[in-house]
Amino acid sequence: MSIEAINEQLLRAIGVGVALLDRQTLQFGFRNDTFNDWFSNEDQPDQLQLLFPELDVDALRESLTGNGRYTSEIRFKKKRRTLVIALDFTAADEDVLVLVCQNITRIKELESMIDSYSMMVERNTREIKREKEQVEKLLLNIMPRSVYEEYKTFGVVTPQLYNPVSVLMLDFVGFTDMVASQDPSVTVTELNDIYSAFDRIGEQFGCERIKTIGDAYITVAGLPDPTPDHAKAIANTAIRFVRYLTRRNLSHPHQWRCRIGLSSGSVVGSVVGIQKYVYDIFGPAVNLASRLQEFSEPMEISVQNDVADVLKDQFDLENLGPRVIRGFSEQDVWRLSDST
Repeated sequence: MSIEAINEQLLRAIGVGVALLDRQTLQFGFRNDTFNDWFSNEDQPDQLQLLFPELDVDALRESLTGNGRYTSEIRFKKKRRTLVIALDFTAADEDVLVLVCQNITRIKELESMIDSYSMMVERNTREIKREKEQVEKLLLNIMPRSVYEEYKTFGVVTPQLYNPVSVLMLDFVGFTDMVASQDPSVTVTELNDIYSAFDRIGEQFGCERIKTIGDAYITVAGLPDPTPDHAKAIANTAIRFVRYLTRRNLSHPHQWRCRIGLSSGSVVGSVVGIQKYVYDIFGPAVNLASRLQEFSEPMEISVQNDVADVLKDQFDLENLGPRVIRGFSEQDVWRLSDST
């Protein structure tokens, strides 16, 4: 039943039964239709005491003498239902007594229905809010907040060019063999722990994790908000990734070793897909980071020449010499090391 229907019934229920009585004899002189509908029977008495034998007539007379008014409640059985009726007596003058009756039972029933309906609406509202928060949390896991706000507001995401940014591309050595030889649940659990730690590290340096693809992890500094020291931020993140895995391997039976490539340049970021959409980045910086990763030995970080020029006064860098990078011109590749 809708709230409108409940209100309509409530309004009908608030209709009152009215009767006029002789103040001395308490005999009925007038009864409206509602009153007759409630209290009609085959032998309808004309006197108040006979209609409501449980009513305290002495208290009624005393109260009317004192302040001209008396209120009470009576239980009245009509067919199979027991009704609770509120009685309100008012002395109109010395001869006439006005009785106003209200069906409290029906009002309370409808109030209870309204309360139940309100509780149901409130519960549904909480569930919708909780589901909305879960959806929002899920979307914020796959796209930056500013991109999510644009998507939520307009339903689309405008592709943006970000230049310059720094990109970190990481994958794990021997991951394919590890998956084939270990319990899948163990592999996924450990991978989840590692990626969660990577996310926390990246957040410390203002990096935005873009996505994971199997054992590949991609994060960016300088996106969506420009960051002047994006190269330094991505370098610190890479060093702490290696440091975290090194320490983790000391206390875990499964040894996780990574290779990392760092590059700077331009990327385009946008949401791709319609039904299974995901936020992704494309561009030279992404491709170069992927190529540089191939020059890394296990637990090492390879850096492009332009990034090394920015970092050389702040980090421990070793020139590995010129390398032919697939899809790019030959350039020097550098190894970034943890100086601690």
